[in-house]
Amino acid sequence: MPKIQLILLFVLAISGCSQMFDKHVEWEAVPPDHYPVLHAVGYAPISSQSGLDENTRMLQAMRASKMDAYRELAEQIYGQQVTAGSAMGGTTLDQDRLQVAVSGVVRGARVVRTYPLGDIYATELELDMADVQRMYQSLNPPRRIHDVQYY
Repeated sequence: MPKIQLILLFVLAISGCSQMFDKHVEWEAVPPDHYPVLHAVGYAPISSQSGLDENTRMLQAMRASKMDAYRELAEQIYGQQVTAGSAMGGTTLDQDRLQVAVSGVVRGARVVRTYPLGDIYATELELDMADVQRMYQSLNPPRRIHDVQYY
């Protein structure tokens, strides 16, 4: 009797392995419902820029305002990392610290307008998320299961 049970157990174990199927999965892209357009404005003081003449300071302010606008776009996309701390000595506040950082890559933004406002230079940027989605899809298309075939 134990020999028959052992054979039955062996046959059952082998037949359990035959239930594993190979499969083929087809994926299809899923577009979002709508694409937002992000706007950012960067500012830079002209007279504070380094340079020997007014034209050089203006060009430096143009570049600085553009970088400030890109920083604002990165904040909208990735958010800000905020680190804060306070230290007390006895019952008085000795040190109060706040640090903010943003990090990320911004692709596809375009300059809408760039202009001086008195002693300040401003740059307006626009980022159409539909363009960002197309760039992203060319590298990593979003997928969902379209069909599964078992063999």
